[in-house]
Amino acid sequence: MINNEWLKRDDYRYFYTIPTRWNDNDQFGHLNNVIYYRLYEAVIIQYVTEAGIDWMQDRVIPFTAESQCRFLRAVSFPDVLDVGLRVTKVGRTSVNYALALFREGEDEAAAIGHWVYVYVDRETQRPQPIPEAIRQAMQRDF
Repeated sequence: MINNEWLKRDDYRYFYTIPTRWNDNDQFGHLNNVIYYRLYEAVIIQYVTEAGIDWMQDRVIPFTAESQCRFLRAVSFPDVLDVGLRVTKVGRTSVNYALALFREGEDEAAAIGHWVYVYVDRETQRPQPIPEAIRQAMQRDF
């Protein structure tokens, strides 16, 4: 669930800076809604990769189980965005993230989001415990 209290840059622990592209804009001159989700996904993938997951080889991998976005202010090309991430819950098989998009240099979020990863066995796609190295990295940032 999106937490409306997490609107400031200081509410987030991890950031990934991404420049927008011309083709990210829609016909109204701002980022298309699907781009917000791609940016959220990009920061989570970068975070989990830095925590040690090998997306191509590991037996246990994360699947997206839930995602939400609340749009607060339009952003558009050529904005450079800092995508913020905060781990909000670490369960046995799942992790919840709070997310936000900030224009470079701004402290107020342009959008906030929520994302849930469930870790599954690559072959069976059944839930599995979060790998210990990933769990430790997430609990450090919790």
